[in-house]
Amino acid sequence: MRDSSQETPEYCAIETAMEVLGGRWKLAILKQLLTGTLRFSELKRALPRITQRMLTRQLRELEADGLITRTVYREVPPRVEYALTEAGRSLDAIADQLDTWGRWYRDTYRAADRSAQEQPTATAVGTP
Repeated sequence: MRDSSQETPEYCAIETAMEVLGGRWKLAILKQLLTGTLRFSELKRALPRITQRMLTRQLRELEADGLITRTVYREVPPRVEYALTEAGRSLDAIADQLDTWGRWYRDTYRAADRSAQEQPTATAVGTP
């Protein structure tokens, strides 16, 4: 696990979880790896909006935190594969719940935002 500059108090376990899983892409990467071992290019294709630099950074952090393993095969060209560790696989149910919630939120609140934008706004009396 990466070194923390400060110890997290026992009552702040959510801070520990957010320190390890926080960020826009980490859970999305873990969700992809729940399907099995993937190469860097496969992860990049599965997450087209992530930059190569950010994917590399997030993978390094996930590896440092013990959630994924990185295996380098001595071939030409070199082949690198990423897989979940037992700790990474333990996030399966959480990732599924967040995926379900994210779909519900997107469908409920984004749809409400769109319908609110489509409705004409009322103008004050006496305004041209």
